[in-house]
Amino acid sequence: MGISQLAEYLHIPSLRPSSLSYIDDGREKRQVGMQSVSGRQEEGLRTDTELATSATAAVENAPAYRAPYVHAMFAGGLGGTMGDMLMHSLDTVKTRQQGDPHLPPKYATMGNSYLTILRQEGVVRGLYGGVTPAFLGSFAGTFMFFGAYEYGKRFMLDHGAPATMAYLSAGFFADLVISPFYVPTEVLKTRLQLQGRYNNPYFSSGYNYRSTMHALRTIYRTEGLGEFFSGYKATIYRDLPFSAVQFAIYEQEQRIAKKWVGQGKDIGLGLEIFTGFSAGGIAGALTCPMDVVKTRIQTELDPEVVAAARHKKQEKMDKKAAASAGSARPTATTAPIPQQQRQAISTASPSTTLKRHGQISLDTESVYKALRIIYRTEGLAGWFRGVGPRFVWTGMQSGTMLVIYQNLLKWFELHPIVGDGNTGLRGVDG
Repeated sequence: MGISQLAEYLHIPSLRPSSLSYIDDGREKRQVGMQSVSGRQEEGLRTDTELATSATAAVENAPAYRAPYVHAMFAGGLGGTMGDMLMHSLDTVKTRQQGDPHLPPKYATMGNSYLTILRQEGVVRGLYGGVTPAFLGSFAGTFMFFGAYEYGKRFMLDHGAPATMAYLSAGFFADLVISPFYVPTEVLKTRLQLQGRYNNPYFSSGYNYRSTMHALRTIYRTEGLGEFFSGYKATIYRDLPFSAVQFAIYEQEQRIAKKWVGQGKDIGLGLEIFTGFSAGGIAGALTCPMDVVKTRIQTELDPEVVAAARHKKQEKMDKKAAASAGSARPTATTAPIPQQQRQAISTASPSTTLKRHGQISLDTESVYKALRIIYRTEGLAGWFRGVGPRFVWTGMQSGTMLVIYQNLLKWFELHPIVGDGNTGLRGVDG
């Protein structure tokens, strides 16, 4: 008989280890109870974490307050106008650098150009030349722009478009809406900025307007109504991507800043200025080639108009010379006046308004052809003429405009122009 059989016969416990070979003194029940409590605590922690995550997501995805369109339009119009007026002098420097018809150009660096214009031409007709059409175009343009932008952005977001796509598309849409109203004032502003003071002895731009109204009448009489839309395609190609990039960067930076400081908290003036400046500056630098083309097309002299103006002036001079010759009675004591001395120069005539440029003529409305001509004759630097003042100008203008815009929206929320009821919530009409 084997040992195992003998042990079984004598009822001796098996010598092999068993899972029950321990003294049941209650410790297992305490261990099981502790595991149960620990499990419930872990489950509670997971539940709390899930609730916190859900609460954070709910705050982030909560219906955001939407200002009435009238508030957005007035805040944008006032902010945009203040920004444009504040930085108009830098815009003038940028225009001089881009549209200078002389090679080599007179205006090279931003600081030197600014001081030269200030010293030679002053503030009003020098650095702030063209400020009247700039003011009118700025307020009307930004007023309509923010209305169209808010409409486009809300429409895209409410129909499930990704945020970045909504911001880009809204920027494109808004600039497309305002372009027919904005471009004519841009033509007037650009020419007056390039010209500077009337009868400017320091810089020959090719134009010599006495005032905004004189420029308006002269362009219409000598070049026709269509000239007010000169460079329309170039303006579209510049402004559409500019606004799209500007507001896409700005909206994303605003979201990051608000998340960084905490939901519901004000991001502060410093971050407001930074987000606005960086968005405008980057967009301005990237679209500089289109801005160069727009400036050149809008300020370039039409050869046919120049020829017609010269012919008209020659006819006037011939008639005046004939009248003078017929009425003159020379005596023995008076010598005849040489013909050259009798020809007076009228500084208000179309001929002095349309002087010949020394720069390579683009002679096209095609943006692609203009870019090729500039690159072939001036290289890559030609595309980025004035990029320094454009970066600073668009950055400062954007920062000023958007800071004022945000603060005016807060002020309008406390002092509403119109009552909005529940129309300020996402997904609700208005």
